[in-house]
Amino acid sequence: MTEIATRAGLKVRKVGDREFRIDADASRGMKVPVSIYANDSLISKMVTDRTIDQAANVATLPGVRKHVVVLPDGHEGYGFPVGGVAATDVEEGVISPGGVGYDINCGVRLLRTNLTESDVRPRLKDLVNDLFKSIPSGVGSEGAVRLSKSELDELLVEGVGWAVRHGYGTSHDAEVCEESGTMKGADPGSVSDTARKRGAPQLGSLGSGNHFLELQKVDRIFDERAAKAMGIEKEGQLTVLVHCGSRGFGHQICTDYLRVSESALRKYSISLPDRELACVPNNSKEGESYRKAMFSALNFAWANRQMITHWTRKTFERFFGMSEDGLKMDLVYDVSHNIAKVERHRIDGEGTRDVVVHRKGATRAFPSGMEQVPGKYRDLGQPVIIPGSMGTASWILLGGKNSLDLSFGSTAHGAGRTMSRSAAKRSYTPEGVRGNLESRGIYLKALTKDGMVEETPEAYKDVDAVADVSDSLGIATKVVRLVPIGVIKG
Repeated sequence: MTEIATRAGLKVRKVGDREFRIDADASRGMKVPVSIYANDSLISKMVTDRTIDQAANVATLPGVRKHVVVLPDGHEGYGFPVGGVAATDVEEGVISPGGVGYDINCGVRLLRTNLTESDVRPRLKDLVNDLFKSIPSGVGSEGAVRLSKSELDELLVEGVGWAVRHGYGTSHDAEVCEESGTMKGADPGSVSDTARKRGAPQLGSLGSGNHFLELQKVDRIFDERAAKAMGIEKEGQLTVLVHCGSRGFGHQICTDYLRVSESALRKYSISLPDRELACVPNNSKEGESYRKAMFSALNFAWANRQMITHWTRKTFERFFGMSEDGLKMDLVYDVSHNIAKVERHRIDGEGTRDVVVHRKGATRAFPSGMEQVPGKYRDLGQPVIIPGSMGTASWILLGGKNSLDLSFGSTAHGAGRTMSRSAAKRSYTPEGVRGNLESRGIYLKALTKDGMVEETPEAYKDVDAVADVSDSLGIATKVVRLVPIGVIKG
């Protein structure tokens, strides 16, 4: 494959073994090219929907720099493609709520344990059922903690720090979160009452959709030195992966500021090929307000995952009759998927500049030596966690040296959908999905049958292929492959 066309007729050229390109086309308003990192099979799926055409639209945004990136898990999203990265100039560029997404700071965290599959397998169903009772899940699910307005404001400013201060974790947990689990600059005053009402009852809950908690075992170790630093020591070792975000709180913030941005387009004379790309100048009043509200949602999501971590640890302690020290359920790392923040990157012909990096369905993947990487991992690189899709593998990767030049220090965030939820429900049955998982030794506890079918593994791309592309390009390299044995779904 040397060239392929998108649905809108854009020509995509193959320029490397795992790299494709759309040249900047001034007649379409494109200011920069689009770089797509994929193999032939993955890109052939991307051109069947609007994924790459959406990326070309992103390339028209005011102040966009260098290129727009589509990662190997890329698929169609709202305005921006999911699995997309774009950087806009801090002074001359825009910030776009659609470039972050509705589930602000949807992210993943991984816990290691001293247990092995053989310790858990005889009582697997009981353990999964116990966790299901301890951790609320599903649409509109509510957590066990009730916050006053002032307490919620504190949490929105402090993030994980609030949870740790209230006994729901340790300082080590904060140290191994992106941004230490606290995004500075959050301002609860920029958050609507509607967002507060939706979010306040949901702290400490998984939610629905593709969010889950999985019990996993180490399937294969590729980088023993890095794995050891993360507390991953042998095949068969039990880990716990949590995938969730800012719940209704973040969704409402995105909804609120998409309306603000759409209303402001004429004010700032911004013309767009797609209104879903609604944006405002980064340094405008509206841009500042969105950033402060979005940062509040980042902190809500980090605190949410921290609360779930706390209840998970307590469930394990009670279930196995072991102490926290005996289980040693240390947090390996917590990564964010839907986020925008100012970083300094090298821009072709312009040296290094401050840019607003929008990562929508993309994971930061900084290499070794960068101050943003926790001290524990600074000599290795930032851990990257790519979750699978209920019945498939997940991956731990390590931020690679090529990521800064190729992808603004980013890599994939998951497998990426290839089938809509409605199509999945037409093609699969709850009994079939459950039977398929059980035949592979995976016990599933789901709140609804629809949620189970919508997230069938067959609705997603091959996560191993996604990891292969990242590894071969050197943007994030393989450390450990994990496979599920127990899954909780909303």
